[in-house]
Amino acid sequence: MAGGDRIATTIDLQPGAQATIATQAAERFYRALPTDAPAKLRTRITVAEGAACEYLPQESILFDQSALDRQLDIDLADNAWFLGLETLVFGRTAMGETVETIRLRDVIRVRIGGRLVLHDAIRLDGPPVLFSAPVANGARAMTTLMHVSPSAEALLDELRDRLSPFEAGASFTQGILLIRLLATDSVALRHALSTALQCLRAPRALPRVWNC
Repeated sequence: MAGGDRIATTIDLQPGAQATIATQAAERFYRALPTDAPAKLRTRITVAEGAACEYLPQESILFDQSALDRQLDIDLADNAWFLGLETLVFGRTAMGETVETIRLRDVIRVRIGGRLVLHDAIRLDGPPVLFSAPVANGARAMTTLMHVSPSAEALLDELRDRLSPFEAGASFTQGILLIRLLATDSVALRHALSTALQCLRAPRALPRVWNC
């Protein structure tokens, strides 16, 4: 995607439905001119009573001087099951790419039974402060992983144990299990993310497109 592009996606799971949604490849957000409007992505996911949804897109790669305005809204019934993530990669280190400046607005909102339980917002305008020592200490890739289910809290200790070798943190509050992952590049991040997903999705394997 480039400056000015727009995509809106709506995913609506009816009562008792089960679905896993994944992307075939990474999203790429290319350089935008300073006068260009940002690329806009709007995704709304609604999961009804007794339904189960996995939202597992592959990473979003941001190129130098890209501009992105992304919003993910998740509305869950009180007894819905949900596992979802968003991943940002700032340039492809294997290709020698660096991100010197960027325009980014990224918002995730989660509601359970109409109650707002998560409002997560990232805003970068100019050189990414993510790379500074106090923020992410040079990390070039990050994932926000969310899980809502009756067993989510019980998985917290096991998840923390499995993620101990990585730059990761996990907490449970207001009915949502929230995991943050940081890594130097997308390959290292994919390793940490796969470890987390194996814990949360056991005994099921990752979607086949993740192995392409």
